[in-house]
Amino acid sequence: MIKMTVKSIASRRSISTMPFLSDRIKQTENEIVQMFRLSAPREDTRNLGANQRTLRKGSASRVLDERFIRILKIFKWGPDAEKALEVLKLRVDHRLVREVLNIDVDINVKMQFFKWAGKRRHFEHDATTYMALICCLSDCGSYGDMWKMIQEMVRMSVVIDPKDLSEIVRLLGKAKMVNKALSLFYQVKGRKCKPTASTYNSVILMLMKENHADKVFDLYNEMCNEGNCFPDTVTYSALMSAFAKLGHDNHAIRLFDEMKENGFHPNAKIYTTLLGIHFKAGRIEKALTLVAEMKDKGCGPTVYTYTELIRGLAKAGKIEEAYGIYVDMVKQGFKPDVVLINNVINILGRAGRLVDAKKVFEEMKLVNCEPNVVTYNTMIKALFDSKSSSYEAFLLFEKMKASGIVPSSFTYSIMIDGFCKTNRVEKALLLLEEMDEKGFPPCPAAYCSLINSLGKAKRYEAANELFQELRENCGSSSSRVYAVMIRNFGKCGRLDEAIDLFEEIKKTGSVPDVYAYNALMSGMVREGLIDKAYSLMREMEENGCAADVNSHNIILNGLAKSGGPQRAMVMFEKMKRSKIKPDGVSYNTLLGCLSHAGLFEEAARLMGEMKSLGFEYDAITYSSILDAVGKIDEDDAH
Repeated sequence: MIKMTVKSIASRRSISTMPFLSDRIKQTENEIVQMFRLSAPREDTRNLGANQRTLRKGSASRVLDERFIRILKIFKWGPDAEKALEVLKLRVDHRLVREVLNIDVDINVKMQFFKWAGKRRHFEHDATTYMALICCLSDCGSYGDMWKMIQEMVRMSVVIDPKDLSEIVRLLGKAKMVNKALSLFYQVKGRKCKPTASTYNSVILMLMKENHADKVFDLYNEMCNEGNCFPDTVTYSALMSAFAKLGHDNHAIRLFDEMKENGFHPNAKIYTTLLGIHFKAGRIEKALTLVAEMKDKGCGPTVYTYTELIRGLAKAGKIEEAYGIYVDMVKQGFKPDVVLINNVINILGRAGRLVDAKKVFEEMKLVNCEPNVVTYNTMIKALFDSKSSSYEAFLLFEKMKASGIVPSSFTYSIMIDGFCKTNRVEKALLLLEEMDEKGFPPCPAAYCSLINSLGKAKRYEAANELFQELRENCGSSSSRVYAVMIRNFGKCGRLDEAIDLFEEIKKTGSVPDVYAYNALMSGMVREGLIDKAYSLMREMEENGCAADVNSHNIILNGLAKSGGPQRAMVMFEKMKRSKIKPDGVSYNTLLGCLSHAGLFEEAARLMGEMKSLGFEYDAITYSSILDAVGKIDEDDAH
């Protein structure tokens, strides 16, 4: 009795606390079915003409479709949806399956329906239904399930035509499944599916997009050997892009000539690719001839063509011509994009033409082009590089934030480096803190600028604290940051710590670069350890790190200060015979050494040599010469 009571209470409680279950239980199968029944035809519709009845029937079908969609969204796929199909007398065929897969419902519902349909009598999925589901899975990013359906489609021997194969390759490429796409291509091709030019193009474009340019040429040869499949403009365009990317410029040029011989007209993309090749090789006139040919053939330049043209001219040092191209295209009403404008600002900024760079930046609104984070970065860098007021750069930085553009890690790095170079280290430190508050990961370039500036200001402990902070946050740091800190330790007489840091670079798995070697050699020279510094330079070259002119100047400076003029002169002559020729610093270093040693004839000869090579005397050299002359005068007076 007690058990029954408990059971009945539990039963009543479960229903009363879950009203939707209670309603569902009360709802009869007939009521569910009624949701899908059409009301009886009204009297006035029975007398309509045939065409009107057809319209009414079409309208009713759409209402039914909407009701079926509603049931799928409410109940998902299951007995209710199946019952709806029966009541609506919707026959399961390929058209119905495609329509259901086109409904905006959860992907799992579509997959369940697809599997259910495949089990119906007198029905088999074909390429159209498989492709519909495969596209749905791709759209929602279910690439694993997409690949399974593609495999099932092949396993079930579904006939795949070249158009479907092209689409499958494209979707697999989009999913970064390049090897699977290639494997499938050859598998389907082996089943007597003859790929068309369009199919091959899909594979070639996928390989290009996923940086497999090295495989493109083999596919092209295979395509040509098919006998019934010939390259078209798309093929040639992809191939030339591949060769340009791989640096096989001559192959690209030959293909360009081949396509014209075969009666194909190059499009703007192909001309732009060839333009880049000629500019890269320094063939300026050839590039400009190509632009003229392009216009003669009625092939209008695109924004990409103009970008390549402007960049190519600037790289060749023709800044005025590059800027003129931009000014002319805007006057002619051609709308530049933000990438082109960013290039123009960068070119003008590097050339020191800040006024023109500002003008281009300020006129962006006139050409309906909104600046992006790269635009602001480029403009801020141009301001700092031109030695403009750091306050002006800061105002632009604030304007950028006010306009809703979020500064990037590179933006902060430019600002910090700029403030460091203008001796506003405290402001740079505040920006580093702001960068950290914004959640940016530690930026080695920003830390490097600050550590370097603090070292120049002889704030070695503060520099070391920042270095330790970077090392803790990143685990390790770049060789360049280590080099800056090694130089700081060398400058403040902490050579042992500098050596420890140098060895630490190797322990982190990195290889010391020329800056790290130079920093340590400089510290050794400061301590008078010339021979050790010389040995380190030999070790550096044995380890495959080429010494630069700064490396030699560090040793030359050490020899000049403590090794006497003879050893310095021997090294200087050795530099003149090597690949690394002496620069202005080398000449000034030796000139100062000769002056201090009273070797005025040698000094005069060297001064003449300096003048003939276009090198100028620096302030230190003048000071050395005057000191030496002063000592001679004193000796003569005595």
